[in-house]
Amino acid sequence: MSQPSPQANRIITVSLEPNDPQRLASLCGQRDEHLKLIEDRLDVTLRNRGNIFQLAGAANRIKAAANVLEHLYRETAASELSPDTVHLFLQESGLEALDDDEDGEESGDVIMRTPRTMIKPRGLNQQRYVTSIREHDINFGIGPAGTGKTYLAVAAAVEALNSQEVRRILLVRPAVEAGEKLGFLPGDLAQKIDPYLRPLYDALYEMIGFEQVAKLIERQVIEIAPLAYMRGRTLNNAYIILDESQNTTPEQMKMFLTRIGFGSTAVITGDVTQVDLPKGQRSGLIQVLDVLKDTPGIGVTHFAAKDVVRHPLVQRIIEAYDAFESQQEAEERAEREARKQEREARLAARDSAPRWDDGR
Repeated sequence: MSQPSPQANRIITVSLEPNDPQRLASLCGQRDEHLKLIEDRLDVTLRNRGNIFQLAGAANRIKAAANVLEHLYRETAASELSPDTVHLFLQESGLEALDDDEDGEESGDVIMRTPRTMIKPRGLNQQRYVTSIREHDINFGIGPAGTGKTYLAVAAAVEALNSQEVRRILLVRPAVEAGEKLGFLPGDLAQKIDPYLRPLYDALYEMIGFEQVAKLIERQVIEIAPLAYMRGRTLNNAYIILDESQNTTPEQMKMFLTRIGFGSTAVITGDVTQVDLPKGQRSGLIQVLDVLKDTPGIGVTHFAAKDVVRHPLVQRIIEAYDAFESQQEAEERAEREARKQEREARLAARDSAPRWDDGR
């Protein structure tokens, strides 16, 4: 007799104790919105009567859903649940991890330790990203906003500095943003650049503390600079993060990658769908992914909308833009094909037309 596959639909019953109506209301959310989030994310069906929940779906998915329910119910003892909290717990449940489990692949916990906090990547893709950063000297993190690319890279850099694997951290960004020109911004160069580096500062303050970050910057253990300042340097025993790298030119990307010296690790993050370079200028990030695609020793992690750990609406916005842009590309391809066929038809008609000999 054959064994049922992990994908076979099953029904299980889960009893949540203690039977507390107020906590159960918090778990379910207004009009059961929290349960609907779990259903949509894990592709299961949930029904409940009081503290008894019936779950239907693929075996591994209802098991994950049961774990999420039990985990969230424990949280209700200390605080009121919000849709954002449920979304984050669902990220940790990792739908992509369930798909890998069906193929027999298991994932282990990855933890990063910084002086002020311990950071656990959410979901299998973030865990793979951190593992890749630890295993390769050059890493690319590619994907939409809110997937943790920069935050996890900073955490890995702080961890490496704290364990004395590197002597300093360099945080680099191209001084290009959506339509802004540095010359029109108020202040000196440092004041012009600072706003663009704010996400990096915020991550450092959370992991190290405001005063300690200021001391490390003063001692140049942490250096935050625009990309142009990297030209002509060789960076040894350093952890280098190039953020917003989709706004580099091909020449700048090549310059940056050739700055990396012995004992250094580089993490390059960016979103190829949000290039702010002048129209017609190719992104160095897009080019380098083609140039280095067959180069050994380089890690590349691609994030998608499902990896977003910000407000759930961010994920939906990214998915909506992806769908809209895909439709536009399909329409443009169809229009080009129609024009091509029209040209070919005109040429064929001209070639087949009778030619008159005037006798000369």
